[in-house]
Amino acid sequence: MGFLFFNSLFSVIIISFLTFLAVNASNVTHDSRAILIDGNRRILITGSIHYPRSTAQMWPDLIRKAKEGGLDAVETYVFWNVHEPVQRQYDFSGNLDLIRFIKTVEAQGLYVILRIGPYVCAEWNYGGLPVWLHNIPGAKIRTNNDVFKNEMQNFTKFIVDMVKKENLFASQGGPIILSQIENEYDDFVKNKNYGADEKAYINWCAQMADSLNIGVPWIMCKQIGAPKPMIEACNGFRCDGNSPADKGSPKIWAENWTGWFKRWGSSDPHRSIVDIAFGVARFFQRGGSLMNYYMYHGGTNFGRTSGGPYIITSYDYEAPLDEYGNLRQPKWGHLKQLHDVLHMMEYTLTHGVVNYTDFGNGVWATVYHTNENSSCFLSNENKEKDAKLNFGGLDYFIPAWSVTILPDCKEEVHNTRKVYAQTSNYVKKPNKAAEDDEPTSLKWVWRLENIESTVVQGKGDVSADKIIDQKDMANDASDYLWYMTSFELGKDDPMLNETVLLRLKDSGQVLHVFVNGAYIGSQWSTEENHEYTFQKNISLSPGNNLITLLSVTVGLAHYGNGYDMNPTGILAPVELIVNKGNETTVKDLSSNKWSYKVGMDGITNKFFETDCPSTVKWASDSLPINRNFTWYKTTFKAPLGNEPVVVDLLGLGKGIAWVNGHDIGRYWPSAIPGVDLCSKSWDCDFQGSYFSISKCRDKCGEPTQRWYHVPRSFLQDGENTLVLFEEFGGNPSAVQFQTVEIGSACVNAYEGKEVELSCNNRPISRIEFASFGNPQGDCGSFKKSECESQVDAVSILKKECVGKESCSFEVSEAKFGKANCEFKRLAVEVIC
Repeated sequence: MGFLFFNSLFSVIIISFLTFLAVNASNVTHDSRAILIDGNRRILITGSIHYPRSTAQMWPDLIRKAKEGGLDAVETYVFWNVHEPVQRQYDFSGNLDLIRFIKTVEAQGLYVILRIGPYVCAEWNYGGLPVWLHNIPGAKIRTNNDVFKNEMQNFTKFIVDMVKKENLFASQGGPIILSQIENEYDDFVKNKNYGADEKAYINWCAQMADSLNIGVPWIMCKQIGAPKPMIEACNGFRCDGNSPADKGSPKIWAENWTGWFKRWGSSDPHRSIVDIAFGVARFFQRGGSLMNYYMYHGGTNFGRTSGGPYIITSYDYEAPLDEYGNLRQPKWGHLKQLHDVLHMMEYTLTHGVVNYTDFGNGVWATVYHTNENSSCFLSNENKEKDAKLNFGGLDYFIPAWSVTILPDCKEEVHNTRKVYAQTSNYVKKPNKAAEDDEPTSLKWVWRLENIESTVVQGKGDVSADKIIDQKDMANDASDYLWYMTSFELGKDDPMLNETVLLRLKDSGQVLHVFVNGAYIGSQWSTEENHEYTFQKNISLSPGNNLITLLSVTVGLAHYGNGYDMNPTGILAPVELIVNKGNETTVKDLSSNKWSYKVGMDGITNKFFETDCPSTVKWASDSLPINRNFTWYKTTFKAPLGNEPVVVDLLGLGKGIAWVNGHDIGRYWPSAIPGVDLCSKSWDCDFQGSYFSISKCRDKCGEPTQRWYHVPRSFLQDGENTLVLFEEFGGNPSAVQFQTVEIGSACVNAYEGKEVELSCNNRPISRIEFASFGNPQGDCGSFKKSECESQVDAVSILKKECVGKESCSFEVSEAKFGKANCEFKRLAVEVIC
């Protein structure tokens, strides 16, 4: 009887649970106008936040700010190579906890777009594919190859099953409304010239994904004519002019690039907020339904995750949330205001009859009309000339390269060129770890990397009578691979007592060369040319000679036609050349016996761990500087407060940094861009085509990356440890920990709007500048105009703002006095 009772109770519980899921499940479909959720067409504004590029402790705050910024969903890739670093061995720990991340998004009431890929690009190491795929016999990546397809299907199904188990698809009552298979395949296929294998592969991807029955639509990005039932999506700086080949699919912009990534040795790229807003407004003006910011929070390439070659550790991307999670203003605030207006018009945009009117010279009007309402866009695509337009019997001023939005076709509620959100300037402040400031100079201990076995003895772990590609030999276990070969020279050999040129090619980004135990030199590639020739005169000895080459990768290629086959490491031939008179003698060492060793001794023996064995001896005297292959270690106290923490590594060369055993990434502050990589003047001409090698770029002559993020969750109370492996040689004496805090805030707003100034939970200490009229300049360099109001704006704002964490006020003559200007603005700078 008891058994029957509990068996019945269990059945009731299961039925109740299934009923709960069915009631809470969402039906996600699409038509030609939009994604439909439970039958309702939606305008969806989403943003990319990659869970491995932050920490689990950061996720709730990032997602909260995304929601407050007006997003409907968070988008993320799934990164195969970190989840399956070794075939069939999986890792979802720490910041790789995909399920925890999705549930964190769900807890904030946002949807999720899950881009399984599993190729992701994303400036991620090897595009997110594990290198062991490359090394499986018979495998050929991203084509109609059974070995690769079996592995891709295994991982994709593994992720889908894991997500299904937690009931996270919308069809199960979860937050995931879309998923993605493959990514940017058009860019992988040379000249988009699809052969039989490419066509068969992309069709297989669609069929395989569809067979997983996830209950929500799948998308394919940069895949022209994606096979049904996949929805084709666009990636780029502009997608308003793109439409899917399938006329039954909605217009989706899967990646709206909010900035750009950086490479070591490159300048800082910028994408203006008014250009982003223009692109977004134009997209929805021309029938767009879903737009995703790539990135909304860029984050940090911890460890060896950055792609390449040469992608830097910071993946800030100039996103609306900066690398540390701070609001990047005015980008965040201006877009929030745009999102609010677009959401206000959702029904009209997804149901209305559309009419376009061309007024010439790049000026367009678009009207969405339903029986209940009409909404209008007035756009000016002219790159230089403002427009004055009489529309519907009313006059409008539309600045060049901007869109004016009229939710009721009468009142201007938003113009993409008119920015009312504040500008926030962040500063780095010294570490204040206790009542007494942390000493400005850290105390260091040091030790040398043990390179004797490779440089002097030539000992490796594997040998072969040929030069082997670094991907094949190292299998991505380390950035570092030693190549060693020895050879005999008889006493009468012509290479003795002559100048011998050692010449070789390398494609492993960085090369260090040793001959007979002596360091000969180093060389590295440039951003433009990833292969280079090293050549240097050397001296050889009678008898045995040893050549040791250390090849160093700085992120494996992640993108482009056949990127997976790009050679990495030392390339044949390796030659010794003697020129004597008219006679040239060449000795090719490529077919010699070569020994190989993966990694560095200190990394293998985990010198960076806080509980490193006591047998590892560190010296405290005679600190060496500018010496390559040197380890440094120090201790410090965590900064007080909760502001983001960075470590300033100015003075160092290149290497890797660990805090309390956490790998915070590669550093290379000695990589400095040349002056030719910057805009000629810092007046960013953002109109028109965005992408250019020097457009809207600055910070030439400065380190590509000087500060490195140390997440608060990596720190502990009391003593913390920083360990550096210095590869090039540098001086750690100037290294210091700092906090990132808001230093000042500004507004520069036209009359007729209410604006807000905020110091991010810190009090406003003073009004540095305030003027109503037509003030000139930018935040930090405002100047008054001749038509300025005679009312003292500083005094007004001092009473309203100083001592408060934030203040709001209307920009009007009633408040700030009469100003004799055609267009009136208020400029304010406050110190936090």
